[in-house]
Formats: sequence, C-alpha cells, structure tokens
Amino acid sequence: MNMVIDAGNTRTKVGIFERATLKQKEVFTDTDAAKQFLSELQVNHLLISSVTNSGTELVGLVKVLGRTVRLAPSLPIPIQNAYATPNTLGADRLAAACGAWQMFPNEAVLVVDCGTCINYECVDAQGRYLGGAISPGVRMRFRAMNELTDLLPLGEAAADVPLTGNTTLQCLQTGVMNGVQEEINGICARYRQDYPDIRVILTGGDVHFFEKGMKPPIFAAPELVLIGLNSILLHNVNR
Repeated sequence: MNMVIDAGNTRTKVGIFERATLKQKEVFTDTDAAKQFLSELQVNHLLISSVTNSGTELVGLVKVLGRTVRLAPSLPIPIQNAYATPNTLGADRLAAACGAWQMFPNEAVLVVDCGTCINYECVDAQGRYLGGAISPGVRMRFRAMNELTDLLPLGEAAADVPLTGNTTLQCLQTGVMNGVQEEINGICARYRQDYPDIRVILTGGDVHFFEKGMKPPIFAAPELVLIGLNSILLHNVNR
C-alpha cells in the first residue's frame, strides 16, 4: 500500500492506495487526530504535498518501507508541464491535472475545481498541461459583496435558487450561484470549440451545487487531487 498526504492550511487529506486504486480516504481538521492516525500506519511509499511546515512533522510519524517523495516544482510528473511559471503553480492544480490524465490518458481533459477559488486546468491529448484559469469561488463572491459594500448582507451558498430573487438575500444567491453555473458552462463551451471531444471533470467541495446544471458530458471526481498525487508518486517510484 502507498500513501499520499495533502496537508493544507485548514485540512489534511490522506489517501491510501493499492497501485492506482484508492482504498481509504481520511480528512482531518485536527492536527492531533491526524498525527494519531498516521503514527499507526506502515506503507510502502509516501508522497507529501504540504503548504505548511507541519507537513514535515506528519511525514516523520509514518513508517515508510520504501521512498518518501515530497511534491516540489522540480519533481518529475507523469505529464509535460508547459506552464510558463511552474514555480508559481499550486500543488493542488498540478495534482488535479495529473489526476485528469490518470483517468483519461491520451484525451484532452478540462478540470473544473470548485473550491475556495474555481480553478480550470487543461491537459491536451498529448499529455501537456497547458494552464487554465482561476476565478473567485462561491464564498469568496459572497464575502466580497458583503465586505466591499455598506448595506449588502452576507449571503450563503444554496442549491436550486430561483432565477429572479424577490428578497435581497435571494438576489445575492441567484447572482452568485447562477452566475457561477453560467461561468462554468460558458468556459466549458469555449473549450469544446477548440477541443470538440474534451472530457470535463468536476471536482472540489462545492461540486454538488453545480453538477446537475452542467451541460453533458461531465464526470464528477471528488478525489481527483488525491488520485493525481498518487499518480505522481507511482511515476517516481517506478522510474
């Protein structure tokens, strides 16, 4: 069994894989709980992706029989990184692109990651990561309208909001939720003009708000980043 750890600012995700198959996933918001879980495990190989210094401490808790790999811009990956500034590329974006290629090799793929920001990642049929786009996520949009105006309240995400709101809260919700839905569908449509057979993969914490409103065909892959991290690990341990 191999393990990947995605250590973020607020959550730590752990994926345990048998080759390319995800066998177990754990999500921790409490560092002590993560430490307890990891200290009881033994794995063949481990990859750590961390945006905090705590990642080093977590790695030291796991008994690793083989290699420990740290995700860095210089680490070999299973796709070609054609991004102009690879040192500025977020690990989650790169992992999502690798996960997309793992799921659909030799096909053009567009990842739509609905999280704090909405990230779009494009991989062409030759396995080249071309880049994508970043736009404000749902909660970021609600906060911006609340914090940058004097009178607008703080809205919250909701499903199936009406097209025409008849309260201020509903107007905020329809503006954000339907606006994001139209943004995603519009960007996907533009990619399909250049890549008619492109696969669209939807992932991220807010995916459930938009999956029903997506114009097909799409694929929901909530664990895409873990899948991508594991593909990077396998690429390195098999070299």
